[in-house]
Amino acid sequence: MSEIDRAAIRDMRRSYGEAGLEESKVAKDPIAQFHSWLTEAAANAVIVEANAMVLSTVVDSYPTSRTVLLKDVTQSGFSFFTNYESGKAEAIENNPNVSLVFPWYAMERQVIILGTATKLPTSDSDEYFAARPWGSQIGAWASAQSTQLESREVLEANFAKFAAKYPEGTAVPRPDHWGGYLVAPTRIEFWQGRYSRMHDRLRYVRTTTNSDWSLTRLNP
Repeated sequence: MSEIDRAAIRDMRRSYGEAGLEESKVAKDPIAQFHSWLTEAAANAVIVEANAMVLSTVVDSYPTSRTVLLKDVTQSGFSFFTNYESGKAEAIENNPNVSLVFPWYAMERQVIILGTATKLPTSDSDEYFAARPWGSQIGAWASAQSTQLESREVLEANFAKFAAKYPEGTAVPRPDHWGGYLVAPTRIEFWQGRYSRMHDRLRYVRTTTNSDWSLTRLNP
């Protein structure tokens, strides 16, 4: 296969649709607006895992990003679960300010969230871990996430070891190194693609009262 040349990359473009995003038609509460868009994304057959979000943190002054799965959203914020000894957890420990991006390209939509991440109560982590599929529970024990791995065979051996220790059908305890985070949002931006790159961008910013939101329109 030949390499894609510069001209081909520059010509990778599409004309976005006419669907707009008007202040008068969005919810006053950005969490309610997010729920609406998430529901529509989940119903779209083209979108794979509508709850997939790009989590960005800062490590050694550099931003770093990875995809995680949203597991809950409430007025308090956006929740996900991970290994507390992973690279992302270490980054959050050093700097809890993070961003989340939901890239729903098939719908010409994007949501960007800025906020602060804190650990969820252990009871919340216990509850969610107990609801995970058995294989995912064993995987949480088998993987020392983000650390160097000698080979795939070593990982498979670790999985087999814990699968034997906690056979399918038995209760698997939550590892102490695994749990959830809550990202409390301070800013939420909704982006809708429009013709001629004249996109709509509406940004909600949490006010000083910490309970209300202001809404502004941004240039594309």
